[in-house]
Amino acid sequence: MTISATQKIPSYSEIPEHIAVIMDGNGRWAKQKHLPRVFGHKKGLDALENLVRCCFDAQVKYLTVFAFSTENWRRPLEEVNFLMELFLSALQKKVTLLYKNNICLRVIGDRNRFSKSICEHIQKAETLTQNNTAMTLTIAADYGGKWDILQAVNKLLAAGKTEITESDLAANLMLSDIPDPDLYIRTGGEKRISNFMLWQMAYAEFYFTDILWPDFGREEFDNALNSFKKRERRYGRTSEQLPIEQQRP
Repeated sequence: MTISATQKIPSYSEIPEHIAVIMDGNGRWAKQKHLPRVFGHKKGLDALENLVRCCFDAQVKYLTVFAFSTENWRRPLEEVNFLMELFLSALQKKVTLLYKNNICLRVIGDRNRFSKSICEHIQKAETLTQNNTAMTLTIAADYGGKWDILQAVNKLLAAGKTEITESDLAANLMLSDIPDPDLYIRTGGEKRISNFMLWQMAYAEFYFTDILWPDFGREEFDNALNSFKKRERRYGRTSEQLPIEQQRP
């Protein structure tokens, strides 16, 4: 969708307001080190903590990470069970630190397949941190972009809508109350969206790296930000229509 002459181009900033990340490569990282895949997931949680610090220091307002997709239930049962245990452990042990640092935690996705304990701790974490304002960390768990669009459509149909506009749909998606991602980062060498925030990624800038997720640190984060700073975000317009500070050589 192009922006009409009456629409306003989002204000320019060299720091993305919202970063979305697919944390890919935990299993391959472990395999390269001749370790069980679960060790990669443990190390991946450390990398996520580091990413939160990087975003916090850079004054990124919103960070959304793809932790577990609707398709990930297809993985071996042992690995799925370990991921659920790791998720629960993180909710139990890491949320206090987020709270102390004024970071709001949100979890998006279908919670019907999670255990009662996980659901209870998600609720506790969201309630504890809901008034925090420094940054919002969103965990996408049992989430899929197609599911997100479908649940929005079904919500509108249930409300009696017979004709759905873009504004209607956007207002009923997960995270409809925050800006769409400005920068999408994917580690691990793959170059696809993998059913992550399909609608919301319409104008995101993409950054792909071969670095496996457990090895993604501040240096690679800075590389992603530097790449973003070089992008010219036209939203359907020409370069000449942009304010001079947004134009790139």
